[in-house]
Amino acid sequence: MLTIGTHMSIAKGLAKTAENVVWMEANTMQIFSRNPRGSNFKVYTDKEVEKFQKLRTEHHFGPLLAHAPYTMNLASDTKRVYEFACTALREDVARMDALGIEYLVFHPGSHTGIGTKRGIQNIIQGLNQAITGQEKITVLLETMTGKGTEIGARFEHLQSIRDQVAHPERIGICLDTCHVFAAGYDIVNDLEGVLLEFDRVLGLHLLKAIHLNDSMMPLGSHKDRHAAVGEGEIGLEPLLRVMRHPALKELPFYLETPLDDEGHKEEIWMLKERLAH
Repeated sequence: MLTIGTHMSIAKGLAKTAENVVWMEANTMQIFSRNPRGSNFKVYTDKEVEKFQKLRTEHHFGPLLAHAPYTMNLASDTKRVYEFACTALREDVARMDALGIEYLVFHPGSHTGIGTKRGIQNIIQGLNQAITGQEKITVLLETMTGKGTEIGARFEHLQSIRDQVAHPERIGICLDTCHVFAAGYDIVNDLEGVLLEFDRVLGLHLLKAIHLNDSMMPLGSHKDRHAAVGEGEIGLEPLLRVMRHPALKELPFYLETPLDDEGHKEEIWMLKERLAH
């Protein structure tokens, strides 16, 4: 069964967000674990959480994904920045795990001049202080475009992080179609080759979620500009091939396209229609 949803606002609460997912005829969602541009997070009442859990059970939601804030740079060597990243990750792992959310995804970070190797070591240390190994939640490293000093544009970066953490069993991968395309992985003309490379470096069993986004920018641009499905440089048919691929079709798909709830509802309906024919 297709598991598909979109990034959702939680401004009106978790339960209202779950109701919007049902209205969209989706069966999963992505939310921010806290303010994406700051440090604040909401504390939910027991009543709110109970209603949220009831809705996701009644409507058979697939795995839910929380996205860590963009302000979190676990690769940084600046003390204030790094300490915030460690604190935010530690808190969000615990908070999202308590809500029963299956996945927490984060951008590995930018090394800002200290080099990829040292940046990766910082990420590893940050993950080790946040993950006890007793959690049910899986933390996902996201594939990135490689803009500036960003880590995660090569599968090898993610493999190096996972291989060195204390609890690799709690680490998976989220593949963003826009990001890998912008990083230079040609999912339009060689999806099979890209997946073979992913399997060789990381193992397809580690792929837990897909951000389904088109790209405003061309292959290898190293620029992170999402487009609505079918309106970018990747195109509708290549993205449908991603969704139909035997190794990927059972994974949850999360749209992060520049549309409102109404637009996302139409986008999900269109994808379902195209996949049915």
